Amino acid sequence: MTNPLPSKSHTRHPTGPPAAEPAGPPTAVSDPKGVAEGVPTAVGSDPQAGDDRYPIAWLTISTPYRAVPIATSWCMCGRDRHATGDADVWALIADHEAHRDTCPLRTTQEGRAAA
Repeated sequence: MTNPLPSKSHTRHPTGPPAAEPAGPPTAVSDPKGVAEGVPTAVGSDPQAGDDRYPIAWLTISTPYRAVPIATSWCMCGRDRHATGDADVWALIADHEAHRDTCPLRTTQEGRAAA
C-alpha cells in the first residue's frame, strides 16, 4: 500500500513584508551642559502667550482631482454655509470675506480694540 501523503513537508513562505525589528533602548534627552535648571533654552515668542486673539471663522475648500469643488464657510456666530461647483464656491469665498465686516463677534472685538 502506498502512503497518499508526501513524506516531505512543504513550508509556505510569507508573501508580505518581513517582521519588524525590535527597537533599541530609548536615547536619553537632557538639557545641554552648562544650562541652569528652569532656564528656557529656546529664545522666541511664546505661542501660548494670550493676546486675546483666536479664530472665529473658517473657510474650507476641497478640490479633489477631476471632481467638483466644494467649500464650507463656518463662523462661531452661527453662520454655516456650503457650496458645490466652481461658481458657487467662488461666490462663497467672496461671501466669507464680506462676512468679516458684518460678523457680530468680530465687530464687537474690533470696536473694543479701537476704543
